[in-house]
Amino acid sequence: MCTIQQFLLLLLSCVTFSAVMPSNVKVERLDEIEITELGEGPHWDAEQQCLYFIDIFGKSIHRYVPATKKHTKAVIGTNHVSIIIPVKDEKDKFVVSIGRELAIVTWDGESSNVSNVEKIYEVENDPETIDNRFNDGKCDPTGRLWVGTMGGEPVNGQVKREKGGLYSFQNNKVKKHISKVGISNGLAWNTELKKFYYVDSHNRSVVEYDYDEKSGEISNRKTVFDLSKHGIDGATDGMAIDTDGNLWVAVFGAYRVIKIDPRIPETLLETVNIPAKQVTSVAFGGENLDELYVTTAKFTINGEILSPPEHGATYRVTGINAKGYPGVPFTNK
Repeated sequence: MCTIQQFLLLLLSCVTFSAVMPSNVKVERLDEIEITELGEGPHWDAEQQCLYFIDIFGKSIHRYVPATKKHTKAVIGTNHVSIIIPVKDEKDKFVVSIGRELAIVTWDGESSNVSNVEKIYEVENDPETIDNRFNDGKCDPTGRLWVGTMGGEPVNGQVKREKGGLYSFQNNKVKKHISKVGISNGLAWNTELKKFYYVDSHNRSVVEYDYDEKSGEISNRKTVFDLSKHGIDGATDGMAIDTDGNLWVAVFGAYRVIKIDPRIPETLLETVNIPAKQVTSVAFGGENLDELYVTTAKFTINGEILSPPEHGATYRVTGINAKGYPGVPFTNK
């Protein structure tokens, strides 16, 4: 016999919500930020009160300071760049991905070039995966870095399937956690550090793992949200978790960010409509961490041309009645 609470949770899990965008939500295009070909990897630096992000196809790292509306960038240039995360207690030092490598770069946040690049890790250096590259990544609340890879993409939008993996990096050690990944994407951890949420975009879903904070091990995979069950086009992409435990998930190819409750499978709470089709990732930011920064892309897939300024823009969403967490710096020890 189940309790009333268990019965209600079971009932909610069977319901598909017709979640619409609340009327008080405001979506603002940040015109002072240049258009990106493939904007990704937003990271809010609470200490500096600025947003870092990247343009993968532009091979560049970016910084935006809302207080001054100043946008700067530096071109790495040698290969695709997909993450930028500050290094803990190291001024002007960032961990970035360059192709299949992770490197520490020195950048003052103003110059158009970085002043130093030091390789620290490399993965998948074999004939079967030589054209792979890193994609989304994030540090867990302990400072351990997690970054996943994706298969080669000889034609935009046509990524080789099941060639990538998900890795963690710390103290000069590399640990592979998941194999046969299509496009490694969004990551998030709950406040208690007991659950890890993950996206492989090829699966069009969000999955949950049990998480061991001390060992960094994950186990007991289960799906908590599947776009197909809700009739949503596109693919799950980057995501962030709020202080209430809800996930905000970018949906690539569907003009939207969705808010879901991962504790009750298949629970869609809200939809935030974005003027760009290729919504790539989200991060909480602002002085009170109650703003959502959204990156987008505008690259051509199957001949469909997506024109700026809507496509490829960076957006700020306010009035969402939620707060999140700042980005966690990388602790390589």
